[in-house]
Amino acid sequence: MKIRYLLMISFLFTIILACKKEKTTDIIENDSLEIPTNFPAMKYNINLNAYSKEKQELGKKLFYDGRLSSDGNISCGSCHQQFAAFAHADHNVSHGVEDRLGTRNSPALFNLAWQSSFFWDGGVFNLDLFHVSPIENPVEMNNKMDSVVNMLKRDKDYPTLFKKAFNTNNITSINLSQALSAFLVSMVSNDSKYDEYLAGKTTLTTAETEGMQLFEQKCASCHSGILFSDFEFRNNGLTTRFDLGRYHITLAASDSFKFKTPSLRNIEKSSPYMHDGRFNTLEQVLNHYSSGVVKSTTTLDTILQRNSQLGIALTADEKTKIIAFLKTLTDNKFLNDRRFSEF
Repeated sequence: MKIRYLLMISFLFTIILACKKEKTTDIIENDSLEIPTNFPAMKYNINLNAYSKEKQELGKKLFYDGRLSSDGNISCGSCHQQFAAFAHADHNVSHGVEDRLGTRNSPALFNLAWQSSFFWDGGVFNLDLFHVSPIENPVEMNNKMDSVVNMLKRDKDYPTLFKKAFNTNNITSINLSQALSAFLVSMVSNDSKYDEYLAGKTTLTTAETEGMQLFEQKCASCHSGILFSDFEFRNNGLTTRFDLGRYHITLAASDSFKFKTPSLRNIEKSSPYMHDGRFNTLEQVLNHYSSGVVKSTTTLDTILQRNSQLGIALTADEKTKIIAFLKTLTDNKFLNDRRFSEF
């Protein structure tokens, strides 16, 4: 079973014991957390970790602090870069302490408050538990939560920042995680050209419009809704390698080689693609779906084996138009928003 899952369960017990078409925005807690009203209901329970600017700013500082890792160099932001939609640009898999290589591509980070499972295999089911895995994973940050907490207590700035955010002098692994969650919850991406189109503020080109129509016909079964994902786990016909995906969490043979469907928002900027980063371009991704799908196991998604045909029929012209539409999902405001920037 994956290290991530064991760490999550351990940390969950710690928390239990400690606790015995127009685009508009709403404001949560009257503290500037913008929630798009055309998004579905949030999965994250904001009532259990009330949002505040102080928590968000503390979480941001923690996100970019390399001292959360054992060698003092690898921060969350090392593998989640803002210009790449908080994915890891040009790295097939994540690089941790001492340049140790992980086994999976670092997923993009945005709109996490609308998700109920995290990582490619869904091994974490609560955003407040999300942070434990990379901190304690031996090939990522290779640290212990207790060690991180002790470091924060000794720091000259963090005690004051935690006091402002949580109104307590005590720094714990729980409020550390809640501060990071506040930062991630604030990372909302909903200001792309496509969103402007929905709001009636711009028009799409002919290629983009036709690409949108093709996307709805051929891609939206999995990449559905305003979030552009159903967040289900699917075997999308990649050639079989050592990673069994969702199976590592459920131990169900029916979950072998299944991985979480990623959102396609900001997909233009978050390459490389797939759970192992094997594709560098959107053209390669669509080539896979049109002619590279392999039925190596019985768990191949039924959507990719209709009418005795593997994959999705796509002409070269259709691929070009779909990519034109996908580029309208790029949210440049989000990619450059100083609220999320290290400096």
